[in-house]
Amino acid sequence: MSRKRRLTGEPALDAAFGKTDHTPLLESWGVELSDEMLRLALSHRSFANENGNLPNNERLEFLGDAVLGLSVAEQLYRQFPDRSESDISKMRAGVVNMYALAGIARELNMGDFVLLGRGEMLTGGRDKHSILADSVEAMLGAIYLECGFDVARATVLRIFEQKITTAPSTGLTMDWKTVLVEKLSDLRIAAEPQYTSEVDGPDHDQTFTATVIINGEVRGHGEGHTKKEAEHHAAREAYRDLSGLTD
Repeated sequence: MSRKRRLTGEPALDAAFGKTDHTPLLESWGVELSDEMLRLALSHRSFANENGNLPNNERLEFLGDAVLGLSVAEQLYRQFPDRSESDISKMRAGVVNMYALAGIARELNMGDFVLLGRGEMLTGGRDKHSILADSVEAMLGAIYLECGFDVARATVLRIFEQKITTAPSTGLTMDWKTVLVEKLSDLRIAAEPQYTSEVDGPDHDQTFTATVIINGEVRGHGEGHTKKEAEHHAAREAYRDLSGLTD
């Protein structure tokens, strides 16, 4: 008796996508998307690569990241008119980061719908922070393409409303060293940040200067009255450099 041939390519995509009722997902997002666009938004690269190098959702992630960043930045600007640029930047990082996005994905049960390769499935891919966060950005990219920016922005503001409202109490106390590591993960940079520090001044009034180095390149400097504070500011500068932001 011959073994049943394993599906691959488009037939595999159609079969995997067709196994699940996506109505609850679309209802939780509050949008309508074509099957074609939704399939693409849910196709993780592991599934695509295992099935004949199908298109994956990374390009949609790129768009979704831009839509998310602009929508959150504008809302923070309008909602907190007395906050400085520095504060708004920290608040945005508190709303838009891998762990926050993964939390949103879990609220929307995204892990139940993402199409993953067998390797990711076996290693708990449905609950990985990075995969869940990427799936949220891909959905936002899909919504932007099919529904336009106004709908995409409204979706962001509805889904992220609580995180935006509480941004002053979370973003202003961000652990920038952790945020920097998350940013490197997002950019698929495997290197760990390396910190060096120097201290100057008398014991009662010391100033620490820290430098953060990534892949042998200096990416940020910071000063503070403690080594921890100096490294905190250096990590923030490196994050902004990697994000293309300027003071």
